[in-house]
Amino acid sequence: MDKIKRKIYIDKIIKVMKNDYPLFHNLKLYGFYDQLSNDEMDYVFSGVFEQPVKVEGYGYELSGLGIFNENRKIIYVEYSNGEWWKKEYDERGIKIYYENSNGYWVKYEYDKNGKQIYYEDSHDYIKHKYVLSHR
Repeated sequence: MDKIKRKIYIDKIIKVMKNDYPLFHNLKLYGFYDQLSNDEMDYVFSGVFEQPVKVEGYGYELSGLGIFNENRKIIYVEYSNGEWWKKEYDERGIKIYYENSNGYWVKYEYDKNGKQIYYEDSHDYIKHKYVLSHR
């Protein structure tokens, strides 16, 4: 397959995989996993997460794989049993979102000094700055 056709093919994989968790499991299920080189895998997940990333781990079958952003912060982990979690960070590298395969999620907000001012989770628990800064 020439380079242009290969890129078109890989870009289609990105569209298929976007928000299709568990990502590695489904990549294998759809038959893409074994067709991608390490660099292509990084390219696919960079497209899925819309930022430069690197896939690292001990091998899908043995344990789990992790995806790291360019600041070496882990943004996604998936275990061979299909369980997964993901994190998002702001431009300062502070965690602003967490979600896992059980449907649990957490949102965080911070002031300009990096102090947490808001917390909300999927169990309808919400804390605001007033609650966080007063005892």
